[in-house]
Amino acid sequence: MSQADTASAGVDPTGTASGEVMGTGEAGRGTSPLWTLGLFRSELVTTLRRWRTLALLGVLAAVPVLIGIAVRIETGNGGSAGGPGGEGPAFITQITNNGLFLVFAALAATLPVFLPMAIGVIAGDSIAGEANAGTLRYLLVAPAGRTRLLLAKYATICAFCLVATLVVAASALAVGALFFPLGEVTTISGTTISFGDGLLRAALIAVVVAASLTGMAALGLFVSTLTGSGIAAMATTIGLLITAQILDTIPQLHAIQPYLFPHYWLSFADLMREPVYWDEVQKNLGLQAVYAAVFGSAAWARFTTKDITA
Repeated sequence: MSQADTASAGVDPTGTASGEVMGTGEAGRGTSPLWTLGLFRSELVTTLRRWRTLALLGVLAAVPVLIGIAVRIETGNGGSAGGPGGEGPAFITQITNNGLFLVFAALAATLPVFLPMAIGVIAGDSIAGEANAGTLRYLLVAPAGRTRLLLAKYATICAFCLVATLVVAASALAVGALFFPLGEVTTISGTTISFGDGLLRAALIAVVVAASLTGMAALGLFVSTLTGSGIAAMATTIGLLITAQILDTIPQLHAIQPYLFPHYWLSFADLMREPVYWDEVQKNLGLQAVYAAVFGSAAWARFTTKDITA
C-alpha cells in the first residue's frame, strides 16, 4: 500500500494517525465502528484498484469466453459439447440447449484452479506485501490496532472472493446469452424449472462458491503473517492449495480427504437438483468455517505478537 493509500485509511505517512497523537491506542476514532468500516472500504478500494487485481479478474472473465467459444465451434462443426457420444464434464453438455449452463460450467472449471489461485495471490500479499513495502508499520499506528486491521484485511479478501466469483458468473451469463438460447432449465434430477428460478439458482451457487473460498482465504492470511515477502506468501499459499488437491485425489488417503478444504468445493452442483440436496453443501460451508476459525485465530495470534520494525 502506498503512502497515499495509508493516508486514505486515516494514517499519516510520517507515522501518526491523522488528527491523533501517536500512542493514543484505542481512544477516540479507533473505537468507532464507522472508522473500522472506513478502514475496510479503504483496503477494498486499494485492492481492487491494483493492476495485479485487475489482471486476475480479467483472466477469470476470459475463462467463460474461451469455454463458450470452444463449445460454439464444436457444435457448429456438427459435434457435441461433450465430445464423442455427447459425454463430458457436468453442465458442459447442456450449454448448447441453454446458455445459463455456461455459468455453472465456468464456475466448475475455475473453482479447482483459477479462482483459488487468485485468492491465494490476494491473501498471501495482504500482510506480507505491506511488510515488504514498508507500509505496515504506518497502518499499525492507527488507533484501530492490529486486531481491527487484521479483520479489515480478512474482510477484504472475502469480498474479493465474492467479486471474483461474480465476475466469472457475469461473464459466463453474457457469453451464454450471446452464443446460445436461454429458457427453462432442466435440473440434474431431470425436472424443469423456469428461467427465473434458474437465475436464482445461479446466484445462490455463486454465493456458495465464494463462501467455499473463505477457508483458503484464512489460510493465506495466516501464511502472510509468517513472512515479510509477499511473493513467498503467495507461492506458499498456492503450494498448499496444490498439495491439498493432490492429496484429495489419492484413494489411499480417503480417511483424511473430508478434512481437506477443497474436498467439497464442487458440491455446489447439488444446488441444481430438485429438490436441492443440501448435505454436502452444508459440510462444505461447515468445513470452511472451521478453517476460517482455526487459521484466522492463528493469524491473529501471530500478527498481534509480531515485531514490526519496517
